[in-house]
Amino acid sequence: MKDWCDEEGAKRLREKINSYWAERGYEVDVDLVDAGFVPAMRSARCDVRSNMVNGMPRRRAAGEVGSSRPTYRPRNEATA
Repeated sequence: MKDWCDEEGAKRLREKINSYWAERGYEVDVDLVDAGFVPAMRSARCDVRSNMVNGMPRRRAAGEVGSSRPTYRPRNEATA
């Protein structure tokens, strides 16, 4: 099982998120926040935070067609 809570796992997750949305033409800012030792987990933790709203990016990449519209529509809604 992969550990996404330690620093290395959080970095891998950040790269996966960035590459996923970059392939679709969106810019996403993802930051890592060191939360330190958490007694409930009995270990240190690293949080992954982004500028997305409800899991959706806020803006298209610069220079992309339609970059002025900050909306995203999944493929199944766009074809319906």
